Amino acid sequence: MIYAGVFYLAALLLVAGLAYKIFDYSRTPAPLKIPTTPAPTTRTGVVYRMAKEVVVFESLFKSNKWIWVFGWLFHFGLFLVLARHLRYFTEPVWFWVDVIQPFGKYASIMMVIGLAGLLARRFLVDRVRYISTPSDILMLVLLIAIGISGMLMTFVVHTDIVALKVFFLGLMVFDVQPVPQDPILLVHLALVALLMAIFPISKLLHAPGVFFSPTRNQVDNPREHRHVAAWAARLDQNN
Repeated sequence: MIYAGVFYLAALLLVAGLAYKIFDYSRTPAPLKIPTTPAPTTRTGVVYRMAKEVVVFESLFKSNKWIWVFGWLFHFGLFLVLARHLRYFTEPVWFWVDVIQPFGKYASIMMVIGLAGLLARRFLVDRVRYISTPSDILMLVLLIAIGISGMLMTFVVHTDIVALKVFFLGLMVFDVQPVPQDPILLVHLALVALLMAIFPISKLLHAPGVFFSPTRNQVDNPREHRHVAAWAARLDQNN
């Protein structure tokens, strides 16, 4: 019952917090035309640019290659790990989730290596160490702890994944079932719930935030069209 309550609360904080932050981003005015040049001059070009930024981290690749390697390892590994975990929330398991199971299993190693590199950067690069805060480091430590505890259950001490799936399927329909009592699993789940709860108030919000960045989502057409922020347009109409 404790873990069920923790996950219900964590899910509420995650969904409500993300919804509020995204709404707040969407209504934040962009009074200037400030796309980072060279920038696309059409909306289709902006979509293509955003896709490259989200999938291959184009700007980071151009900025620093070795940080890009660790960042991409972490994010792509995390994507495969999360996709693999969908098997705990679907019955029957989707075909493509079955296909990626072996890849997601070893993607956890990729994820932890990427996180270790990003954590080392916080200490080894002078200018990054200067601007790093305790929350930056603790967030990386939290993600590494989640990854390592998950790897321990995958490669060292196995847990009852059938009972675990019954627990999560039960949560989805408000039918609380017993959670396996393996210590490593309980630590792993507690860390995941903590991450869900603090996600909306952490720097991990760059995940949805990148789509609202005016330096990335604006069309570079100040010569062809006059740019007027939404709030300024409403003000003109009222006057």
